[in-house]
Amino acid sequence: MIIQNYKELTKTQHKKIVTDIIEFGITQALPQKILPKFIKKNQIIINKKTINLAKYDKVYLVAFGKAADSMAKAVDDITKVDGGIVVVPKGTKSLVKNKKFQVFYAGHPLPTAQSYRAGKAVKEFVEKRTKREFIIFLVSGGASALMCVPQGITFEEKKHVNQVLIKSSATIQEINCVRKHLSAIKGGKLVETIGCDAIALVMSDVIGDDLSSIASGYAYYDSTTFHDAFKIIKKYKLEKSVSKKVIKRLKDGMAGKIQETPKHPTINNIIIAKNHDLLAAMSKKSRQFGLFTKTILVSGNVKNVAKKLATMIIPKRSNSCIIFGGEPTVNVIGNGKGGRNQELVLRILQELQNAKKRFTFASVGTDGIDGNTKFAGAIIDNTVKSKKIQNHLKNNDSNSFFKKHGGLVKTGYTHTNLMDVGLILN
Repeated sequence: MIIQNYKELTKTQHKKIVTDIIEFGITQALPQKILPKFIKKNQIIINKKTINLAKYDKVYLVAFGKAADSMAKAVDDITKVDGGIVVVPKGTKSLVKNKKFQVFYAGHPLPTAQSYRAGKAVKEFVEKRTKREFIIFLVSGGASALMCVPQGITFEEKKHVNQVLIKSSATIQEINCVRKHLSAIKGGKLVETIGCDAIALVMSDVIGDDLSSIASGYAYYDSTTFHDAFKIIKKYKLEKSVSKKVIKRLKDGMAGKIQETPKHPTINNIIIAKNHDLLAAMSKKSRQFGLFTKTILVSGNVKNVAKKLATMIIPKRSNSCIIFGGEPTVNVIGNGKGGRNQELVLRILQELQNAKKRFTFASVGTDGIDGNTKFAGAIIDNTVKSKKIQNHLKNNDSNSFFKKHGGLVKTGYTHTNLMDVGLILN
């Protein structure tokens, strides 16, 4: 079981059904289930086209993101790989044990000194490759912070920009736009002058599966501009929150004094898994329980998402289920503990407090870590009554609520990342 406290969470039939569907969804996100569809011995097969790896002198992996180690292990288990680099979040116990791979444990959600070392190492590794070699880039979400090689500003200034953007209500696309224009490797710069054949296999962690946004598009290209990045800084009123050198770099870029990010792809990037795949699998699983099911992708402010989901489920017939996925945003104004999944579940509870019907609902991050906690998310039903929900929400302290009332979902690092999944069962 991926959910470590399964027995604790499944004391009612409804909670068992919800937990079973969530568990199934996360298992479908594991790279060992996904990559064998594309990787064969000495071959990569994409859209009925075959890449013959045997014709190259050396085949390397460069893997970065929350699923980097599990992706690398899955590929290495299937075909011959000569080595490479794997970059995973600090705190992860890497599944890659072979010494032919250099493993970096870097910072997330904020970059660390190890993020800088990892980024430099990957940049230098890619630059050294020659025509008779091949690189398989294995890309998953979370890599934006895991590799940080700033350009035109200091590492500390880049780290600070990340921090203020994350605390704002900026979307991941907006955050990555700014990151790319302060980086020496993001937005396609990593592969801009690559000297060997390569392909990027990508697990999407963004709404819309935009390749330029996933992991800041290291191996893709960037359609955004310095103008876009500066507009984002202004939109969230961050001009005085970031350093003067950051503002100067963006303005120099707008004036044409700094070269823009690459505007066309150098190598093929292929999405091999996305959140929608999990929702489809969970929907199929739910029908085994005889449920009437609808799936939906959610995004935007977590408060609005909770209201929308609650509205969708209330008029529905009994034995119905809304399965949702995506990645809502939270505007952090308090100093409590929690994450977008725990806060979403708590907000749904607030919306359904006075509902006449009984509902059970859950939301979890497929990566296993929700916000600043060690939990993946939460599950609860609206039989739990509390007058203190709003106090917890005001302080972004959903974790404390669930510690008191139960329902925290514990998985640990799952070694994958396909956004969040959840459901409401009537």
